[in-house]
Amino acid sequence: MKIDGTHYRSLWWNDDKDVLEIIDQRWLPHEFRVVPVATMQDFADAIYQMRVRGAPLIGATAAYGMALAMAEDPTDANMDAAWTFLEKTRPTAINLRWALDRCRAALRPVAEADRAAAALTLAHEIADEDVEINRRIGENGLALIHEIAARKPAGEPVRVLTHCNAGWLATVDWGTATSPMYHAHDAGVALHVWVDETRPRNQGALTAWELGKHGVPHTYITDNAGGHLMQHGMVDLVITGTDRTTRRGDVCNKIGTYLKALAARDNGVPFYVALPSPTIDWTVSDGVAEIPIEERNAQEITHVQGLTEDGRIGTVQVTPAGTDGGNPAFDVTPNRLVTGLITERGVCEASEEGLANLFPDFARAAE
Repeated sequence: MKIDGTHYRSLWWNDDKDVLEIIDQRWLPHEFRVVPVATMQDFADAIYQMRVRGAPLIGATAAYGMALAMAEDPTDANMDAAWTFLEKTRPTAINLRWALDRCRAALRPVAEADRAAAALTLAHEIADEDVEINRRIGENGLALIHEIAARKPAGEPVRVLTHCNAGWLATVDWGTATSPMYHAHDAGVALHVWVDETRPRNQGALTAWELGKHGVPHTYITDNAGGHLMQHGMVDLVITGTDRTTRRGDVCNKIGTYLKALAARDNGVPFYVALPSPTIDWTVSDGVAEIPIEERNAQEITHVQGLTEDGRIGTVQVTPAGTDGGNPAFDVTPNRLVTGLITERGVCEASEEGLANLFPDFARAAE
């Protein structure tokens, strides 16, 4: 996507410097910083500290981390060590393990002398595949937005609510939940996006930054405003992303997604999830019981980062001294609350049958 007219991906390989470069998202939306990821510790820190975030982008980053590991030491032992080192950085998003497993399986048969080049080529392939997957998700989601637009009075926008940031910053490009929005806007569909702030890290500000740079009309709202808007007929559909989806269609996404799904069900608002196929965990059925939920540092709850009056990026404490903070980063929305899953192969119901019909090859392989 574009920032002030210049196209960017969230990460890219700098051929001149022979290094991966990323947009360090900790400083957005106030400051745009590009930084290199040059060591294995840099890769682990980038993922854990959320310099990169979003399941697809984490997976692509991990693939480049494996490429660096093979450039440093192409032995089986180092490959396994790199897998373990990167896999433990974040436990919930399945794309991390998916990418690491794919890299290890592809590289194991390759001669050690050829592994560095093969690993870098594979990382490029994973990044490019993510772009194409998300582009196709946008096309399939656009059809849903067109259907709603056709039923509305002329000129009245389709009003979409989204939670967290499932935009191009959370992927290599296009985004998942935002891809249908970008496609609709570019196709001339009148659109307005309600953007949840998404505490505690306020990733909604990243979504607002993205949409603003692309010219998509939007409004930034508190996390608790969505239900009110739905009650008053001000939301036509909800589209979120997902960090892990079970084979039966339970969706694990940023904390607060479950509450949006409950409000949508109570008010008859369609609730869709944009789902890249690498985010499906075919080994898990019951999301509530089986998906590990990351518990992050309590300081993300007790403190908030923002722009001060004198233009500096600063952090302030918002809680009383001595107050403990609990910080589960994700929750699980059961499939019964999900209207449909928007994938690169089409839209399906959130069920084991629905996913298996779209992805019979993956479903069979998992049996």
